[in-house]
Amino acid sequence: MDWNRPLPILQRELETGNSVNLPFKKRMYVIPAGCLAFILFFTVFGDKGLLRIVELRQDKDKIDSRLAEARNDNEKLKLEIVALKSDRRYLESIARKDFGLVRSNEVIYQFPQEKKQP
Repeated sequence: MDWNRPLPILQRELETGNSVNLPFKKRMYVIPAGCLAFILFFTVFGDKGLLRIVELRQDKDKIDSRLAEARNDNEKLKLEIVALKSDRRYLESIARKDFGLVRSNEVIYQFPQEKKQP
């Protein structure tokens, strides 16, 4: 309230309820609401906001699945290394299949491939 105003104006404002404090009362609600909206906006959309957290979790899940696949492939390759070092039959099957090797007393028969008729 502005105490420098003439007394009749102050009495009228008090009687009618129209005071200078009305804009101040509005500001009491607007300023905290604005601050709350500002905080809420950055909580959701900021660099470390909820949307970014969801995106990072999805990326982490994709990376975890790729890591699991890579570990699985590594285990298969380790088993193949052990088989190549210790199992002669496996080594021979790889040599025959991949490189076309044969033993000295074996004869290979090759037949022409038939073309498929539509």
